[in-house]
Amino acid sequence: MPANTSVAKADSTRPAARKTAGRALQKGQQTKQAIIDAALGLATQIGLEGLSIGALAEVMGMSKSGVFAHFGSREELQISVVREYHVHFEQEVFYPALQQPRGLPRLRTLFANWMKRTSAEIDSGCLYISGAVEFDDRPGPVRDALAESVLTWHAALQRALVMSKECGQLRADADEKQVAFEIHGLILAWHYEARFLKTPGSIDRANRGFENILARYGVPSSR
Repeated sequence: MPANTSVAKADSTRPAARKTAGRALQKGQQTKQAIIDAALGLATQIGLEGLSIGALAEVMGMSKSGVFAHFGSREELQISVVREYHVHFEQEVFYPALQQPRGLPRLRTLFANWMKRTSAEIDSGCLYISGAVEFDDRPGPVRDALAESVLTWHAALQRALVMSKECGQLRADADEKQVAFEIHGLILAWHYEARFLKTPGSIDRANRGFENILARYGVPSSR
């Protein structure tokens, strides 16, 4: 066979090979995402520490080696779950609030979205809260991933508070870190009261607490 014919034949097979490789890559990514979704569902109920390659393989109907091949370690699986949880949190809490005007309208929407998500997690559990309990004294990549996600959200909340001051709706001397601390405290207290103590009316107390914060730090015209 002439050399140029062999080259032409080889060239003709390359697009098909690339297409096959592309489909395999896409399928692999879809499988990995499905594993992460299943792991996230488990982690919100049993915690990150409860995750295991074996349990996840059973849920997915896969072999342990099949699950392991997508992550390489249990730790990497846990980190992937933390990142996926953060993506969901941003999509449900942060990004919708950006549609609101800067200042108190956006801040109120952030808090309302946060309350809505927390309400849905009263039964299943919040990964940020349960993860903090599990990893607060355990240095390492999983704790770092959790802390980074929470700090990213805190920074976004503080930016909303700064914008509220710039819009003249919160006092200029209001410390955004202090206000964010108090708002976060409301969420933690509500989660504890509702999930652990089963206290009736705790959601109303959290909402009243938020209004009290705005009353203390707001300017009269905004109130």
